[in-house]
Amino acid sequence: MSYGSNMARERLTCYLAGGRPPGARRHYAGARDSSPPREDRAVHLPGRIWFSGESSVWSGGTAFYDHDAVGPTPARAYRITAGQLVDVAAQEMHRTPAHDDPLEAVLLEGLHGRHAAGPGRYETLVAVGRLDGLPMFTFTAPHGHTDVPHAPPSAAYAAMIGAGLREAHGWSDAEVATYLSRVAPRDGAARRR
Repeated sequence: MSYGSNMARERLTCYLAGGRPPGARRHYAGARDSSPPREDRAVHLPGRIWFSGESSVWSGGTAFYDHDAVGPTPARAYRITAGQLVDVAAQEMHRTPAHDDPLEAVLLEGLHGRHAAGPGRYETLVAVGRLDGLPMFTFTAPHGHTDVPHAPPSAAYAAMIGAGLREAHGWSDAEVATYLSRVAPRDGAARRR
């Protein structure tokens, strides 16, 4: 489940097959299973996103998801294996995908709620519902949107998120701009909302 730049298939493909997304500073190793998603679908999640910190990949603020906040949040559900999701998460956590990653067992046992894989960014796995009988998961920070200062995303990062919104939801440029200005206002750099 993606709510940020991974909504763009080109971006997700770098996590699965390896590569560097346009505008990013980092090259990704790819997943142990580089197969593309079997399907994908536009969805809306409860909760909201916000941007905080400084992305080492994009510069500017990084997108995070607060499942407990008022939403909804447009997202894209990809049908991938538990191993692929674990490998995407590992790369988001700046680790190399590995066969013995304990997150895979957590997913296969049926995660309900949250699981902290560590204290850092994107190290909290969240169960966000079901789609066609299959569980939907995403990962985010361990804290909510009111707990940290907000920071606007870089233009390249916002463009990748916009590409995903156009692909998944069929949004126009105006709809993308309106959404991004609501969740990531550029005027107030580091403020809490």
